Amino acid sequence: MTTATERAGRLAIGAPDGGGARQRIRDYVTLTKPRIISLLLVTTVAPMMLAVRGWPNSWTVLWTMLGGYLMAGGANAINMYLDRDIDRQMARTALRPIPSGRMSPAHVLGFGITLGTAAFALFWTLVNPLSAVLALSGLLYYVFIYTRWLKRTSPQNIVIGGAAGAFPPLVGWAAATGEVTLTAVYLFLIVFFWTPPHFWALALIKQKDYGRVGVPMAPNVWGERETLRQMLFYALVLVPLTIIPVAFGGMGYVYGLSALALGAWLVWGVIAVMRAVNLTQPAWALYRNSLLYLALLFAAMAVDGFFPGARVGGGREPLELRNPDISDVSPAPLAPAGPLR
Repeated sequence: MTTATERAGRLAIGAPDGGGARQRIRDYVTLTKPRIISLLLVTTVAPMMLAVRGWPNSWTVLWTMLGGYLMAGGANAINMYLDRDIDRQMARTALRPIPSGRMSPAHVLGFGITLGTAAFALFWTLVNPLSAVLALSGLLYYVFIYTRWLKRTSPQNIVIGGAAGAFPPLVGWAAATGEVTLTAVYLFLIVFFWTPPHFWALALIKQKDYGRVGVPMAPNVWGERETLRQMLFYALVLVPLTIIPVAFGGMGYVYGLSALALGAWLVWGVIAVMRAVNLTQPAWALYRNSLLYLALLFAAMAVDGFFPGARVGGGREPLELRNPDISDVSPAPLAPAGPLR
């Protein structure tokens, strides 16, 4: 018969016995933060469809999604290792594998590094080297620029450091085309300007937690009113930014109308928080809706990739919102990893 002591030991070391094994699997999944990664994969695959104006090679999509999950999961696991001290003190993170005592810090760090290494190898060998370098750059930026440096030192942490979440469009575009064009950078900027109003909505709700552990999130340093004004600023910049490609013929009217409607929805959500007496409920709504906003915006881009007609200016794309037809330039095929431009 298995004693309580033996069972507790198996839980601690992850022995494959009943509930212990199931708990260990759940913990591994938790370390990767799958709900966050699901949105990152949307912002990876949609640019691939836009880049090739249709459905890319299915194997490329599969390996890119798998590699993207592993790389982002590795970054999230390393993040939990670095934040283990403050995770113990915050209600929303206290049940994570390290602060709860179910996994050791060294084990979590090893898991994260293993995932990142596997993802890099997968991208390099099965997709292309450029996508591998960009994916790894996203992990390093998130771990060292955001988590290790800015998160605990500056209220601009989520603005500058949050750019790590804008790497997936670059990875997707590079995976599909072997290069990074102006369009990929443009998609990077969309996610960059979306991040502050999205994450600061959560920071408004959790500002007491952040204050207790000494993390200088915007509401704790600037106050709620200034944070809300900054959120409105980024949202107002984001709306015209998402519409610009329609004016230059890069995307069609379906995308343009979607971007306009979604942008108005996002701005109204920020205004609703600004007007509220109690911020909690409208801030939660803004946080959730902003996730849906980005997913729907990139979905509209993907749909646009299948319908290249009905563009302003006859489909001319001075912003390089699609790759040139290589047959118009040279009969030689694209190299696996083109220049960064």
